[in-house]
Amino acid sequence: MKHSSDGPLRLVVAGGGTGGHIFPAVAIANAIKKRLPDAQILFVGAKGKMEMEKVPAAGYEIVGLDIAGFNRSSLIKNWSLPFKLLKSFWQVRSILKKMKPHAAIGVGGYSTFPVLKAAQVKGIPTFIHEANSFAGKSNVLLAKGATKVFTAIDGMEAFFPAEKIVVTGNPVRAAIKGAASVSREEALNSFGLSAERKTVLIVGGSLGARSINEAVRSGLEALLDADLQLIWQTGNSNATVYADAAKGKAAVWVSPFINNMEAAYAAADVVVARAGAMTVAELSVVQKPVVFVPYPHAAEDHQTVNAQRLVTAHAALMVKDSEAGASLVPTVLRLSADENEQQKLKQHIARFGITDADERVATEILSAINIPTPVTA
Repeated sequence: MKHSSDGPLRLVVAGGGTGGHIFPAVAIANAIKKRLPDAQILFVGAKGKMEMEKVPAAGYEIVGLDIAGFNRSSLIKNWSLPFKLLKSFWQVRSILKKMKPHAAIGVGGYSTFPVLKAAQVKGIPTFIHEANSFAGKSNVLLAKGATKVFTAIDGMEAFFPAEKIVVTGNPVRAAIKGAASVSREEALNSFGLSAERKTVLIVGGSLGARSINEAVRSGLEALLDADLQLIWQTGNSNATVYADAAKGKAAVWVSPFINNMEAAYAAADVVVARAGAMTVAELSVVQKPVVFVPYPHAAEDHQTVNAQRLVTAHAALMVKDSEAGASLVPTVLRLSADENEQQKLKQHIARFGITDADERVATEILSAINIPTPVTA
């Protein structure tokens, strides 16, 4: 279907940095493409960040900006930031002038601010998706000029104008939504593990998690002695150290990355994970008992806020990052042995699962810019 006056719909999608920004962005783009197959969608990311690889792999074109974030740990490294920001604004102006998009969507990450700010100056409708329960500063600054702000949860009026908020949930990858169709036996077989043992899935997010990895390495024997088996995603950092720790142990599958997360979720009886917004959304959809270890240095400690929301609802357990060394493995051992607790956590986390967030966002965007779309099944 064509845009009524101006050819196919043209959209710019800005953001990235982590899987937690990239996967929702791709899910939203896919939902729009499903309705309008001729839509032209261009992603804008930051050079050197993972979106430059992941977005083309998902079938979309991406342009990388010369931009970086504010370095909190070393102020001297921020001297070039104003120049990079200025350069990125010039790059964005050129992109917008060439493409003439009907709308721009920001999902968080370094490129969101210059793209949406420039679009707002040009009078292009802008939309924000805020995945976390504690809003990022860029999104708060951009919200005043945005057409709508999509949030994962309600109660975000402290950050955004109430009249602009639409609660949609977090868009989850299509493969994760289909995880229920993968049988446990089939999934375990793909990791070379046994259907007779309980399985603990350990994931530290797309960039890994040192505190989780070190706790698991120290407690490996205790976990195996309890007749548990592990699917252990370590991330790149110190990957060889963790691979060596698992060497010769048939009940441990270890790798820096898991390419088929739907199989990992299907195989898992218990999950250990960071509490990034997308991880929380995915675990709510697949309904797994989880022990969260929030990353303590996330902006405004938003991962702890994300996790605490579920802990308060008796939908998850949490171990502080600083206490992971002493408490993580004992917590996992207790949960793995307690079927009643596992069932309770599954039932409660299911209430947070939203499977159609991508469709909700697509509907809101297309409606706001007055583009009729075919009804999808």
